[in-house]
Amino acid sequence: MTTTRQGPYFNLKAVVRQTGLKPDTLRAWERRYGLPDLKRSDGGHRLFTQRDIETIRWLMTRQKEGMSIKRAVDLWRQIEGDGRDPLAAAMPMARSVLSRPQPSGGTITELRAQWVDSCLGYDEGRCEEILNQAFALFTPETVVTELMQEGVAQVGQGWYQGRVTVQQEHFCSVLVARRLEALVLATAPPIRQGRILVACPPGEQHVIAPLILTFLLRRRGWDVVTLGANVPVAGLDSTIDAMNPDLLIMAAQQLHTAAALVTVAAGVPLAYGGLIFNLAPELRERIPGHFLGEDFEAASRLVDSLMTAPRPLPQVEQVSEAYGQARDHFKQFQPIIEASVIQAMGKVDMPCSRAALANRELSRGIGAALALGDMGLLGADIEWIKGLLANRNVPAEALFAFLDVYDRAIRENLDARGQPISAWLGGLREGQGTG
Repeated sequence: MTTTRQGPYFNLKAVVRQTGLKPDTLRAWERRYGLPDLKRSDGGHRLFTQRDIETIRWLMTRQKEGMSIKRAVDLWRQIEGDGRDPLAAAMPMARSVLSRPQPSGGTITELRAQWVDSCLGYDEGRCEEILNQAFALFTPETVVTELMQEGVAQVGQGWYQGRVTVQQEHFCSVLVARRLEALVLATAPPIRQGRILVACPPGEQHVIAPLILTFLLRRRGWDVVTLGANVPVAGLDSTIDAMNPDLLIMAAQQLHTAAALVTVAAGVPLAYGGLIFNLAPELRERIPGHFLGEDFEAASRLVDSLMTAPRPLPQVEQVSEAYGQARDHFKQFQPIIEASVIQAMGKVDMPCSRAALANRELSRGIGAALALGDMGLLGADIEWIKGLLANRNVPAEALFAFLDVYDRAIRENLDARGQPISAWLGGLREGQGTG
């Protein structure tokens, strides 16, 4: 980025990253229509202002609405001919992008703080400006990991602590996912041999981490295809046959989505990662694949290694017969157990919405722990539920009472096959001093 009296200038490469538009298309628009009306450096290189970037986005939006580029340019000229600013005319209820102050602060930490504040204020234009400045000052790898990913994590933590609404968290996630998708599309063609397939297991809706890893791996020259959220295991083998990848990467953030990884038998090496594997390291011993590490840099290095020098999959402990029987038995009676819990929760001082949340989370956590062969893995889920309820003013005593109710429902509805569940719940209650 170059700064002059007229304001900051961005080069063509920076604009391609920020808009996702191909360089040839940008050149064609300038040559044929004179829009954007660019300045050039002494060496003849194109220089883009922030207004030029917003002009490009305005044209792209009109295309998405169904206009041809010629019609979009004609509309721009018509609005200008009426003495109005097309950018301001496109957002009559919002502050003009041009009236906003430029992002201040030169460190990635300062920019991240400003970006988070703008997300919480639903200020999409401001968020984009801050990202634009960040991409002009830092490498793309730094921006996506230290600003976007850590910023999303801060917003998510705020939701967990009850300081951020669901709507604010969703707004932030949508902005990041959209920008990451544009960055992925703008990466150069692969230059390394081999293909990588990235997907989220069934039930996993968090796509930010897989998109970041896809972008980072494409930046390293790999051919990476991502399937997005909530990919069913059924039919995955036929997808793999059609795409012929050399490595399958799956990302899970929660215990119940991580459990699906044990059923992946795709005939291709599996690598995996995600928050739950950082919170419960013992879970890694149950997944028949390569753990990618606790950060994106470690994951990228390991993928490089796996693609250039494949290695055998690690051996994992088999699920015992008792756990297999308990899983099937619990799955059969799970709806009855959950209904019994809700019916009995009228005696517990916990709002219905919180009781329903705890009921759902514990039930699917139990199912996952049984599928993985270790009820102890539920510890991370219990701590998560405990913190979530506490941050919403539900006292710890109410959670203990809920666990008592759930324990009774297990004992009343399951026979001896449910022993792994009842034993674990009994031990948990004793550890809490509640029974």
